[in-house]
Amino acid sequence: MGEGVDPTQMCQSLVDKVAQSKQLTAITDPDLLVLFESWLDELEEVVAAYLLNHPAADAGALADNLGLSLRGATFLLSKLQREQ
Repeated sequence: MGEGVDPTQMCQSLVDKVAQSKQLTAITDPDLLVLFESWLDELEEVVAAYLLNHPAADAGALADNLGLSLRGATFLLSKLQREQ
């Protein structure tokens, strides 16, 4: 392939991740999922309100002002942008 990618290793990694996902789904309490979704909806509302008052804010400013990790702020920004 020339790019240094091992397709066998990539496939094995994917299979491992799918298996892990199935294991987590099997032990997840549906009530916890509802609570998580509710929390995420509330957090998205806070982010949307912040962005209304600070439309030029980037992920770093969002993270600093709302107490989020940079990765979390980036995720929320991209999620809100996709949903528009």
